[in-house]
Amino acid sequence: METTIVAVPSVMPGGLDSQVGEHFGHCEIYTLVEVGVSEVVSVATLPNVPHEHGGCMAPVQHLAGRGVKALIAGGMGMRPLMGFKQLGIDVYHGGNAASVAQAVQAFLDGKLQRFSTEFTCRGCS
Repeated sequence: METTIVAVPSVMPGGLDSQVGEHFGHCEIYTLVEVGVSEVVSVATLPNVPHEHGGCMAPVQHLAGRGVKALIAGGMGMRPLMGFKQLGIDVYHGGNAASVAQAVQAFLDGKLQRFSTEFTCRGCS
C-alpha cells in the first residue's frame, strides 16, 4: 500500500486529538500522520525548530527532511508557501478543523482547499 506523510502544525502535546496550530512556523509541535488511500496508518509527533524573523525556511526544510508530502495548516506567509511548492509539498488550508483528526479526515475526503495567496498570513514572512 502506498502511503503519504501529512504534517499538521499542532497545539501541544500533538496527536490526532490536538487542535490545529494557527500558523505552521510558530507551532511547538507537528503531528505527522501517515495515511493510505482512505485511512490513517500511523501517527507521530515532531518538535518544531526555532522560528526567528526571516527564518521561515527552517521549518520547511525540517518537514521535507522527514518525508512530508502534504501539510495542513491554518496560515503561513508567501515565502514558506513557495518553499513548500519548490520541494513538491502540497499545502492545504485546514485551520477550520476542530482537531488534527478532523483536518486529516477532510484531507482524505478531498475536502480541503490548497493554499493560495488569499490564505497566506498577512505580515508573515
